[in-house]
Amino acid sequence: MALGTRRGETLAVRWVDLDLEAGIVSIRRSIEQTKDSLRFKETKGKGARILPLPGLLVEALKSHETEQKEQAATLGREHNSGCLVFPNDGGGIWRPDNFTSAFVTLTEKSGLKGVRFHDLRHSHASQLLRQGVHPKIVQERLGHSGIAVTMDIYSHVLPGMQEQAAQGFDDALRSAIKKISTTRAQ
Repeated sequence: MALGTRRGETLAVRWVDLDLEAGIVSIRRSIEQTKDSLRFKETKGKGARILPLPGLLVEALKSHETEQKEQAATLGREHNSGCLVFPNDGGGIWRPDNFTSAFVTLTEKSGLKGVRFHDLRHSHASQLLRQGVHPKIVQERLGHSGIAVTMDIYSHVLPGMQEQAAQGFDDALRSAIKKISTTRAQ
């Protein structure tokens, strides 16, 4: 939820893609599940996205990295910057459908029935827009091809925008008329 990344993008993040000191992540690739195998591919937007990380996520990732290094050492494995941030239990690549099943199990155990991983992406975008973050920034964070895609999907989140626009215009117009009236009266 903290980044709005797609499932395949999340599963493809490696430690080398993170700069926890600077608080950024580079979303460079995605995992694709084909009929026969898994493969890394370019992101849907065909380019890397550099996203700032919320401080809470940086803290969680630092803790996760420490735990992952300890677990790798216990199992006699090497942990390096090319390792996946979110590997499966065997240290390899999650099959996206298996990850989805595990996510559903986790959310149901937590009392959140019917929550899909993709809902986290939608929640991220919706929260940003409700907070007044410019739609262009939301589009860039989500990796949509254009702002029109973002607005087509999320415009329902912004009820009252027409009213706010009309009120803002009204306020500006009244202020300008008042200034002109005051100037003429002098």
